Amino acid sequence: MVSDGGACPLPAVDVKLLLSDNSRSKVWSAGYLSFALWYTSCVHLSCCIWLTLAQLFYICKILLCIFLCRDSHTKELLKVFNIDGQVDTRFDILSSQDPYSYETKQTLFSSPRKEKTRSPVGFLQRSRNAFLGAADAVRRVAVKAGFGDDTRRIEAFTMSADGMIWTGSANGSLAQWDGSGNRLREFMYHSSSVQCICNFRTRLWVGYMDGNIQLLDLEGNLLGGWIAHNSPILSIAVGGSYIFTLAGHGGIRGWNLSSPGPLDSILLSELIEKDVSYKSFEYMKVLVGSWNVGQEKASYESLRAWLKLPTPEVGVVVVGLQEVDMGAGFLAMSAAKETVGLEGSPNGEWWLDVIGQILKGHSFVRVGSRQMAGLIIAVWVRINLKQFIGDIDNAAVACGLGRAIGNKGAVGLRMRIHDRSICFINCHFAAHMEAVSRRNEDFDHVFRSMTFSSPSNGLLTTSVSGSAAQPLRGENGSRLPELSDTDMIVFLGDFNYRLSDISYDEAMGLVSRRRFDRLRENDQLRAEMRYGRVFQGLREGEFKYPPTYKFDKHIAGLSGII
Repeated sequence: MVSDGGACPLPAVDVKLLLSDNSRSKVWSAGYLSFALWYTSCVHLSCCIWLTLAQLFYICKILLCIFLCRDSHTKELLKVFNIDGQVDTRFDILSSQDPYSYETKQTLFSSPRKEKTRSPVGFLQRSRNAFLGAADAVRRVAVKAGFGDDTRRIEAFTMSADGMIWTGSANGSLAQWDGSGNRLREFMYHSSSVQCICNFRTRLWVGYMDGNIQLLDLEGNLLGGWIAHNSPILSIAVGGSYIFTLAGHGGIRGWNLSSPGPLDSILLSELIEKDVSYKSFEYMKVLVGSWNVGQEKASYESLRAWLKLPTPEVGVVVVGLQEVDMGAGFLAMSAAKETVGLEGSPNGEWWLDVIGQILKGHSFVRVGSRQMAGLIIAVWVRINLKQFIGDIDNAAVACGLGRAIGNKGAVGLRMRIHDRSICFINCHFAAHMEAVSRRNEDFDHVFRSMTFSSPSNGLLTTSVSGSAAQPLRGENGSRLPELSDTDMIVFLGDFNYRLSDISYDEAMGLVSRRRFDRLRENDQLRAEMRYGRVFQGLREGEFKYPPTYKFDKHIAGLSGII
């Protein structure tokens, strides 16, 4: 807190990281979105020249404490700069406009003592300081809450053997700085958040939130990378001839400092050549269907036509239904049942039974289902595949009134097929042409809020609502979406995105000529995905069927669309 004349021009932001450059007598401090570069007096270091390395290290630590706590004779703030490398002058302006008085310095940096009387000026000064402190606390909360560029916040930094400073950000980017605080280069090799950086000789090891580790040279060239853990890498340290990684679940693994080396490429080529002796691949198709049934019940024949009698290549059938049940009374009852861990309805059971009867004739068995209000998701697998299915779990997220009513929302089913985890999510988002932003918000709420209970060891043939598992959290306490820890996610359902800027007659003419490419140009969902506002990182398959909304009931053909 000390720099110029005993007062600090920096606001009272959280200092997350400190780095000491002993050879240059400099100290780096980093907050969420900015750095400060400090200078320690060379006079003190000159006294340490003839000391042993251990003694020098110990005294340097003492000097660091002195420079942080004593007056301006032993330290100097060189400059403050943001994550783009630009010098930040806001703090200097603030300091020059109204520097702290001597009394304020004594209050901030001296031990407390009793005073019998205090002048009105001192009281006003203390009140002002308290007000500024409260305002700065609000600013810190705003930064943490994401009002700044939260994806670029600094999470880790280190100094390499050549004196360069390396920083890692929440968006996965790495930046190189020189000893004076000049930003030199930026690299982007991974999209997950950087959690730690370690330097040893001519190499840098970078640990990421998703458990990956990457190896770089001092020029920033990527030498290799691998999955080290299945949870965030919190710390990296060198010991002997190994580099050790500490994961969020408490696991520690050691890796040879020479990896990847010449022997690794030889082993890799041998493994690839002989992978048929220890690898086996299973190819299967997954049939996914979504239907807004509008509180109706379908005929047996229409269901058979809809499912198209799965071919032998299909190993998994996923069905998502919307509006199985509606009405204010039913929705209120469903919300009440959710609070005590109950689910289901007679209509929902009817749909599951009828679909199950059709699929049973093709050697399919239901392994899981979940219903919330009018939303249902269910999964059937072939009997010969059942032994390779496990860790089945379900979850539900309401997006209706106050994020509490299940008329809109999502139900999900997660499972392990062989050694891959797959999650199917049936959604029903906000309706009406103009509610594009609300639909985007519904997706974001589902993706960030859906949590599953602890994985079960056996098969779950009747789904029940369980208590939510403890959510994954980042180093700064922010919650990580649980869906991001899945190998594959399939979203299905009634997303309610519409065709915009096109009349009904124009749409009908294009449908009759099967010009679906022209309709895609007016698809709200495609536009929102293109701008990165929804379903980020996902892709939609090509559709070759006409629009399915809306229809006049009991009228066949395209003429039924309204």
